Amino acid sequence: MTEQLKKQSLIYGVGVAIYVAALVASSCYTLNDELKFVWFLIAYLVVGFDVFKKLCDRLMECKLLTEYTLITVATIGAFGIGRYAEGVLVMILFELGVIFETYSTARAKRSIEEMIDIRPSYAIRKTENGEEQVDPVDLQIADTIVIKPGERVPVDGVLEAGTTLLDMKAVTGESMPKRVSPGDKIYSGCINLSGAVEAKVLKVYHDSTVAQIMELVEEAQNKKAESEGFVTKFSRIYTPAMVTFALFVMIYPPLTFSYHNWNTWIYRGLIFLIVACPTALIMSIPIAFLGGIASAARQGIVIKGANYLEDLSKADTFVFDKTGTLTEGEFSVQDVYVEKGSKEELLKIAAHIESYSNHPIAQSLLNAYNGEIDKDLVTDIKQIPGYGISGNYDGKRYHVGNYRLMENYNVDVEEYESLGTVVYVSEENEFVGAILIEDAIKYRAKWTMKYLKDKCKAVLVMLTGDTKAAGYAVAKELHMDYAYTDLLPSDKLEQLEDFLTIQDDMEKLVCVGDGVNDAPILTRADIGIAMGALGSALAIEAADVILLEDELPKIVDAIRISKETLRVVNQNIAFAIAVKVIIVLLALVGYFGMWEAIVAEVGVVFAAILNALYVVKYYA
Repeated sequence: MTEQLKKQSLIYGVGVAIYVAALVASSCYTLNDELKFVWFLIAYLVVGFDVFKKLCDRLMECKLLTEYTLITVATIGAFGIGRYAEGVLVMILFELGVIFETYSTARAKRSIEEMIDIRPSYAIRKTENGEEQVDPVDLQIADTIVIKPGERVPVDGVLEAGTTLLDMKAVTGESMPKRVSPGDKIYSGCINLSGAVEAKVLKVYHDSTVAQIMELVEEAQNKKAESEGFVTKFSRIYTPAMVTFALFVMIYPPLTFSYHNWNTWIYRGLIFLIVACPTALIMSIPIAFLGGIASAARQGIVIKGANYLEDLSKADTFVFDKTGTLTEGEFSVQDVYVEKGSKEELLKIAAHIESYSNHPIAQSLLNAYNGEIDKDLVTDIKQIPGYGISGNYDGKRYHVGNYRLMENYNVDVEEYESLGTVVYVSEENEFVGAILIEDAIKYRAKWTMKYLKDKCKAVLVMLTGDTKAAGYAVAKELHMDYAYTDLLPSDKLEQLEDFLTIQDDMEKLVCVGDGVNDAPILTRADIGIAMGALGSALAIEAADVILLEDELPKIVDAIRISKETLRVVNQNIAFAIAVKVIIVLLALVGYFGMWEAIVAEVGVVFAAILNALYVVKYYA
């Protein structure tokens, strides 16, 4: 419990005690009206302290008609017609709902903070004089750190010595520990489970994975969904309308069919004001979206705002990149075609030129070569997105890439027809050979596509820079509706724009990519989802939803959480409105008193908030 909430609860408790004392004194002794008024007024002012403070804040913001205005006017009116005990009771029950809402919101935020606040309090840095304990903020790039069993990884790094198991659950949601060995990247927030290891720092603390994730989730709490915006706009019209109707109830009957019966109809009008408060809607909806964001984060899914969480529930078109998204991105060389020289020489040339690239295909060439890379022999590297890479090796100019790259440099070669990816190599404009590389479709990719089609009635689209044969083979295997191949990044963006033009306001387009070369389309889509974006600054910047673990079924988890959140929000809206209508009708015909009305209203608030808190535990 926060200090502010403790103070609020203490003041509330004192006010309730004064109220109970006033009730006991009134029932046991004959008190004159002035004394009763003063006693109940003191209880009213103490209990309503927080409400009056918030009312003043709203008035300073030029927000005249809010739930605080309605409840204050209604309770002052109760005092005006001599119903002191009821006026204070209304304020007591209303403030109880406010405290419960404050506690529930704090609990939801604390749930998020506890989950993402996995920062270690120290790091062990290795120096010439031994080991020293430092603040993670003080670590610099290239420092060597020691991580012992049971300690958290303080910053992102690469393992240099030792082998261990890492608990990744707090960062990615993955329950199974991951074995890492020298050369593997490790990320801040993970827990070392077994052996002591040494790692070289790759990122300073403020740029580390956990720091970025925490910042995103904290920002997400401030981005409102359309449902929240709807309630705000609805209240601007609804509240003045209810005040007008309440005044009509107070004034019209005593002037017409219930002549001079002012007390009765003023009382019923005040009940109407109490019931008119849109408290349940205003309180419960933000908590439901906070719960959805927290539930997603537990699964290793960072959703940047409640608006994206709501949009996910409306998604009906899913556009996927192929390499690294639908397929593993772990290529392996299957065959080598040589036009000039030997296979070993061709692999050596391709591996040296591609050694400056971080593309999965480059890694597969380095693995196939499996020799020492002498980067002193490689100069003047030029990467051409969507084509390949060119560079000087051992004094000669080579081009390594797809068929379009060969066309670009006027290399005389026929295009190979293959279900895999073909990497062409030329020396200047003379064709040297080609390397066939294949990739595997990701585990549960087919299940994910089936879910999207069956449950979301989705249109599935694949955009890839790969060849027609390779792209169509994957699209056919996954039963995609559309597949577009041989695309440059600009072509992908153009194709995405075509699909966006046929969407209406109630439909949303989701783009799923690896977050690096797909940054333009991730940014342009209604919702951009970055797959396996752990440690990728560009992915975190471009995407609206970030899957920290490279697993397609996480998309299904995100959609389910989104739909569950919206279900709770819609339930709360429908329930609150239905109960309000029933109470108003009963109050107008005299079946509901003021305290009964506020009990029913607070009951709606409690039910709505408890329902919203369910989302926090969804998928727990």
